Amino acid sequence: MAELSGSAQRVQDALTQLGIVGTVVRLPASTRTAPEAAAAVGCQVGQIAKSLVFRATSSDTPILVIASGSNRVNEARLAELVGEPIGKADAAFVRAHTGYAIGGVAPVGHPRPLRTFIDADLLAYAEIWAAAGTPDSVFALAPADLSRLTGGEVATLT
Repeated sequence: MAELSGSAQRVQDALTQLGIVGTVVRLPASTRTAPEAAAAVGCQVGQIAKSLVFRATSSDTPILVIASGSNRVNEARLAELVGEPIGKADAAFVRAHTGYAIGGVAPVGHPRPLRTFIDADLLAYAEIWAAAGTPDSVFALAPADLSRLTGGEVATLT
């Protein structure tokens, strides 16, 4: 197994602190997109828990959405859940609030807790895979653990 980068090690440390037995793995292929990640780990695209960061435009706060890799987030629905308009977050905003670059945003290990929404469709799987801080590292977990790890609200986001 390849040595973990600083970002991936931060995810591994967060998982350990949160009591998750899972191990961050570094893959030889990119996991930047959900289809790439699914191909790299040998699972369905829907089992990829992609972490997307949006910006609540009135309050300028980050909103983390952990969506099934096969789904596109309905931004109008997300705005309803958040209670204010939302917009796309640029790379600098994402890094400032998560500590990770786009393409490797993990659901854990952020500098501060983020308001988080979890796609209800992820709960249909026995195992899901999430980014682990870099575009080539992931970890597996049970969907039930995702809500516990993130404090996220499960919602229909499509």
